[in-house]
Amino acid sequence: MAIYPIRTFPDPVLTMTASDVTEFGEALAKLADDMLETMYAAPGVGLAAPQIGISKRFFVADVGQGPFVMANPVIVEETGSWKFEEGCLSVPDRYWIIKRRDHVRATGLDIEGNPVSYEGDELLGRVIQHEIDHLNGTLLLSRLGIRTRSQALKELREDLPGVRRTM
Repeated sequence: MAIYPIRTFPDPVLTMTASDVTEFGEALAKLADDMLETMYAAPGVGLAAPQIGISKRFFVADVGQGPFVMANPVIVEETGSWKFEEGCLSVPDRYWIIKRRDHVRATGLDIEGNPVSYEGDELLGRVIQHEIDHLNGTLLLSRLGIRTRSQALKELREDLPGVRRTM
């Protein structure tokens, strides 16, 4: 198994819409194992393929109920709303209050190409939404209000290596 480097803001792969997974089998199963190892090492509760530079509609997650994977996921049901502090492995050590749907159900495929469905509220629902956002090229920063996003982008740009700071 291998631990991949996690791509971070402002890597362009994080804003690209990922392509559907079309090949299932041993290679995808190995990728899932490697992504889970990467996610646990980070540590995190979800990891989408674009976060390791692979622009495919695939993610892994584990919110404490055991790991699962989804290829080509689509949210088919959503209800309510819930504000909660959220972070992202691609924007390390930063957390914001994000409003998301309280309960979601998503359908997709497992690593063998078989149909699967996952649904959940609170943390599980939030992770599903967050990882699908990554597959759609939507980074957590896009979910922030205008003022909060502006301040966050300013701080993130100031922290980038090679950015000259003026007083």
